[in-house]
Amino acid sequence: MSEYTGYDGNSLEFLKKNQVVIGDSVKILADITYSGIIMPRYEHSDDKHIVLKLKSGYNIGLEITKIEKIEKNPTKEVIIEKDSKIEKNEKLPNILLLSTGGTIASKIDYRTGAVTPVLTAEELNSSVPELAKIANIEAKVLFSEYSENIVPEHWLKIAEEIKQYSKSDYSGIIIAHGTDTMHYTSSYLSFSLAGFPIPIALVGSQRSSDRASSDAALNLIGATKFLTECNTNGIYIVMHQDENDETIACHIGTRVRKNHTSKRGAFQTMGDDPAFLVVNNKIHNNMKTDYFSAQEFNPQIKINEKVALVKYHPGYEPSLLKNIIDSNYKAIIFEGTGLGHIGKNMYSIVKIAKEKGIFMGMTSQCIDGRVRMTVYESGRDLLNLGIIPLENMIPETALVKAMWVTGNTEKMDEIKEFMLDRIASEFSI
Repeated sequence: MSEYTGYDGNSLEFLKKNQVVIGDSVKILADITYSGIIMPRYEHSDDKHIVLKLKSGYNIGLEITKIEKIEKNPTKEVIIEKDSKIEKNEKLPNILLLSTGGTIASKIDYRTGAVTPVLTAEELNSSVPELAKIANIEAKVLFSEYSENIVPEHWLKIAEEIKQYSKSDYSGIIIAHGTDTMHYTSSYLSFSLAGFPIPIALVGSQRSSDRASSDAALNLIGATKFLTECNTNGIYIVMHQDENDETIACHIGTRVRKNHTSKRGAFQTMGDDPAFLVVNNKIHNNMKTDYFSAQEFNPQIKINEKVALVKYHPGYEPSLLKNIIDSNYKAIIFEGTGLGHIGKNMYSIVKIAKEKGIFMGMTSQCIDGRVRMTVYESGRDLLNLGIIPLENMIPETALVKAMWVTGNTEKMDEIKEFMLDRIASEFSI
């Protein structure tokens, strides 16, 4: 890393003039006096500010024209992390943590500001020492990607990695994952690894580890507690229930969405309560039936990416759907209005899709409730055109399920059967 990463123009000249570089501990006199460490900046930042990490852990931007004086402390303020060697406690259960990216299993270098993945159990123990009292954690990095960069190829890699632990002595598996697309990954694992004998928890963090309001450690602790005491299996997303720190929610992997951009309680189970809650370290079971434990594990780790999710809206251009058909897509999932409708201007194109043998499923844009295509004439017309209502399946889950189903069979009757079969609690009874 350069001594001036992210700084350019006026801000770069300011640092050089004052003989200050990234990582220096400084005292700055402006509207008030600030003390902290000079941090790197984003590549596309302006040249009017410098970034300072305060002792509280927060980063602030200071306008250079308002800085009256900057003094470099005699010695650099370096925070040294000691990775204490931990011995395996034979009396505790074993948990495997697979990291795919995000901040949940990362640590901050307070000199450079870089976020790096936790690579060893010792580093993890140093970051979240409470874990060593709950379970023996073994950590492994699969890859390090922001969740928006995760694609179906990554889902396959995660599933193949997990498959080999079906007969291990682990009590559960944690997947550290970025939050933006976590429910897509949890859906795929729910279908491809249905019946996996131990519980799997995808865990993320809405707030980075260097913020006082970070939820990273508590989500990780809650997930570990859940996996060691839930006495079930299945795929779950484990995150804060709300803004408070008392409750961690464990959502079934096919029934959950991220419904807020930044709140710690961003994830919600659609149409029901979370399957489990971890309240002050106690597990509360809300599942009406333990559907997962009755399944036989028969992994089917295949996928076909030629599936489209079409969100209908007034003014939707039918030729866009025609382009999907002409691109040899195997399935189309409609996110229709209300009970499951799309405009009549789409009917002629839908008919072409039916004639070409493309599976078409209907979900709803509404946050809750079921698709009911027999109520209105327009819905009945769509049924006649071959669109299959998918109960109250979440559109993203339906997309992933169709990718998985068409990856495992090309026969239309089998595709319909699998899409309507309740494999991983993807629709509620």
